[in-house]
Amino acid sequence: MTATQNILSQRVLGLAESETLKMARMARELRALGHDVISLSLGEPDFDTPVHIKDAAYQALKDGYTKYTPVAGLIELTKAISEKFWRDNKLEYKPEQIVVSNGAKQTVYNLCQALLDPGDEVVVFAPYWVSYWEIIKLSGGVPVPVYAGVEQDFKPTPEQVAAAITDKTKFVLYSSPCNPTGSVFTREELQAIAAAIEPYEHVFVVSDEIYEYINFTHEHVSIGSFPNMKNRTITINGFAKGFAMTGWRLGYMGAPKFIADACAKIQGQVTSGASSFGQKAGAVALSSDLEPTFSMREAFRERRDIVISMLEEIPGIKTNHPDGAFYIFPDISAYFGKTDGNVVINNGDDFCDYVMSQAYVGLVSGAAFGDDRCFRLSYAASEAELREAVRRMRDVLSRLK
Repeated sequence: MTATQNILSQRVLGLAESETLKMARMARELRALGHDVISLSLGEPDFDTPVHIKDAAYQALKDGYTKYTPVAGLIELTKAISEKFWRDNKLEYKPEQIVVSNGAKQTVYNLCQALLDPGDEVVVFAPYWVSYWEIIKLSGGVPVPVYAGVEQDFKPTPEQVAAAITDKTKFVLYSSPCNPTGSVFTREELQAIAAAIEPYEHVFVVSDEIYEYINFTHEHVSIGSFPNMKNRTITINGFAKGFAMTGWRLGYMGAPKFIADACAKIQGQVTSGASSFGQKAGAVALSSDLEPTFSMREAFRERRDIVISMLEEIPGIKTNHPDGAFYIFPDISAYFGKTDGNVVINNGDDFCDYVMSQAYVGLVSGAAFGDDRCFRLSYAASEAELREAVRRMRDVLSRLK
């Protein structure tokens, strides 16, 4: 270890770089060298924020909303979130049970900092969003994966969940629609999982619903709406995905009040509140017509169908039929051990590096999400880019024998 590294904490030295951001950086570097790179690595809608939401931010700036806000959020936004939770999800969170943060990622961080002591366990449905794992570790917790492969539509069974719970478990964490798999839990599936967790009175549930509005099943179900989970659920959501507001950094949570207060206490020492004019716009987003959001959802549905139909034509790629978000998470283990004479594919990392270097298509290895037999493809790109990207993949993969 160098003298420079000696000054760094073990905490940061043990922290993995976000694979999604790493692949985005590689794409930029290859573009700078003149290569035509199609990046399908980032989880970011390629649509612009709807005009009426931007106009609300402009108006808020004109009205002088340029100062600090209460740490937990402007009252007009926490009220709008409370109303949205009941309207859309049948969740009963009062405004004082809501904390607005600088993105849903900060909400997860606040929660882990507020609830986890060293050695506490978190049951995480795997495959999982990359940052869950590292944030839990950063908070002193121990992530306990409950794995389900493509054969299970990437959904763990209630029996698997119950078997992972110990006296050290603080909470169970999952997302639906899921990043990275696009899987959506049905009402019946969540009711069965809730029943499996119910006997463990010390265990809470954290439901990440950031992709709620990008759901092709016509029913989004919040586990906190079930009577047996009502007082044991923390629901996380935000504006980035459903409203194409990634750069606005605006997320929120609803929780039992003592947990909401603890998270606000953490946030008060880290970032304080989210931007004042952004919060004003967020309140407008939640209370306005959702037609732009639904139009975006339908565009994603069409892209999903195009990409799946093309991937199914490539030998060795096995995929589920994701019902939400804008990701596909194919199993490519059939390629392990194959070579083009120079490169051998041993895992998801090798596969993604090969596709990037040979086809200039940016994907993210499934290893970052807890399954190195897969890769994540984001179809938040134009139809033309998606068709070209999959065509290039098919061509370079045909070289592997």
